[in-house]
Amino acid sequence: MILRPTARPLCRSSLYLQPRWSYRSRCTRKDMARDGLDFSEAKRHAAFRLCKVSGYMTELLEIRADDPKLHVLFIPGNPGIVAFYKDFVEALYAFLGGHASVTAIGHVSHTKKNWERGKLFSLEEQIVHKVDFINQELENLEVPILLVGHSIGSYMANDVFRRSSEKVTYCIGLYPFLAVNPQSRWQSFIGKIVESQVLSVALSCIAASLGSLPSSAYRLILTNSVGSSWSAAAVEAACSHLVQYQVVRNILFLTRTEFRKLAEIPDWKFMREKQEKIAFLFGVDDHWGPLQMHEEISKQVPGISLSIERAHPHAFSCTEDGSSCVAKHVARLIENQVLHSGQ
Repeated sequence: MILRPTARPLCRSSLYLQPRWSYRSRCTRKDMARDGLDFSEAKRHAAFRLCKVSGYMTELLEIRADDPKLHVLFIPGNPGIVAFYKDFVEALYAFLGGHASVTAIGHVSHTKKNWERGKLFSLEEQIVHKVDFINQELENLEVPILLVGHSIGSYMANDVFRRSSEKVTYCIGLYPFLAVNPQSRWQSFIGKIVESQVLSVALSCIAASLGSLPSSAYRLILTNSVGSSWSAAAVEAACSHLVQYQVVRNILFLTRTEFRKLAEIPDWKFMREKQEKIAFLFGVDDHWGPLQMHEEISKQVPGISLSIERAHPHAFSCTEDGSSCVAKHVARLIENQVLHSGQ
């Protein structure tokens, strides 16, 4: 039986709604001793691995526990590059005390090397890819499988849960992109770009041209612009992947199919059926997962676990502090919902 959450909130200036949480001003690694989570003893580095899933080369980041009680499968948002989540994967493993194996699976063709020779993959194809990975790599696991997704990865995780509910125990969505936000001018602008093949190709070519620069030059441009506050892992991920033509083309094509699919009404029926096995974490001022969606879910699925985090932006994994704080929240959910419930 899944228990209702009883954990504390995670980060400075955090506000949690439904259920009620006690207040904590800041989440740091020093807090873990009080929470029974020993970061230092469980600290391990995530290993990069290539794996063929249904014939497609796939990038994985993983940490395998010596004696796991569960397996966490993490699905990234778009751009779907697992290297952006290195700090998060390592922090989540540590906050779970080394009791869970953690795997982050990248999207097909969002890879450093052009394994699929320029083929474009839709939202549906990326979801099927994750289902195939579970059937191929996690079929014989004797421990519970939990899904965690970020942004559009939250939508993917929820749909993978729907298709593999006999294998998946719990599903957590972080800063979830579940429906097109008609109030977002930025989404409207992006939507016009991705619907234009000419503009998509042009942007992909511009990205590839940046890749022709010396790596030090591109890194300097990045760290002096959008990546000024990013962690070393996030900067490295951008430098290795976001200057690849096929990666940017697939990012834009995936976005195009996302916008078309997410114009539909979310599957409230499934969420109500699984409401005690689904949780969402929203951020403030996040046009991908706006608080209007938080309110709509609370109306449509009143028994679901919803939280609001006020300290970090949508791209939480690009900073060490954001990765640590969100990982701590996920670990607390897992500990209270799964480990302590005896599942």
